[in-house]
Amino acid sequence: MKLQGKIVIVTGAGSGIGEAAAMLLAQEGAHLCVVDLSAAAARRVATQIQDAGGSADAWEVDIARAEAVQVAWEAIVARHGRIDVLVNNAGYGIAGTVAETSLEDWSALMRVNVDGVFHGCKYAVPVMQRQGGGVIVNTASVAAVVGLRQRAAYCASKGAVTALTRAMAVDHAADGIRVNCVAPGTIESPYFAQIFAQAEDPAGLRRTLEQRQLMGRLGQPAEVARAILFLASDDGGFATGSTLVLDGGLSAA
Repeated sequence: MKLQGKIVIVTGAGSGIGEAAAMLLAQEGAHLCVVDLSAAAARRVATQIQDAGGSADAWEVDIARAEAVQVAWEAIVARHGRIDVLVNNAGYGIAGTVAETSLEDWSALMRVNVDGVFHGCKYAVPVMQRQGGGVIVNTASVAAVVGLRQRAAYCASKGAVTALTRAMAVDHAADGIRVNCVAPGTIESPYFAQIFAQAEDPAGLRRTLEQRQLMGRLGQPAEVARAILFLASDDGGFATGSTLVLDGGLSAA
């Protein structure tokens, strides 16, 4: 029970990596604040945690809106008294080069992938400072480490997340706040399921994506969740400002 009694927020917890992380962290004794843009998805995951014997509540929050995050985090503190761990996981990707990406699509993605992380941290850090410490884990991407074709906006957003992670680690080490990020590669998730469904040759696209990893397969949400647990718990107690890459060897090739 590596997180016994901890109050943990996971954003984007209604599916994929966020769902896997919420389930695992709850198994390790944390109370989970399951945050998602979809109220139904948040309730579903919170119910799964409760049915498994864990503790959780569901929160519908649009992390792109600063006021929504502020209100939700204040309500969480009013209900639970503290925020021990924040996992900024919510995000999405779009296809396109810089020339092909519309201004509207660029701005919308940045509001979630970058502003959303900033909002989560902005309203959690003062709480952690008052209570004497805490942990933040941000979900970046291998796209912050290598360039990916037709993913200009996504690469830029995840590069910003890794840079913000390092800056926050420097700013808040003296506050007892550790800040790290995970950088997943191609993960079996609803996001990629949608990409496969829309492809002209789903099986061919899957093979292409599998082959770009040295391990020859896609990653699983549970594998990223275990890395998040490591960074969130005392197992990762000497890590701050780091980026833990989980990409099956894509960035090493």
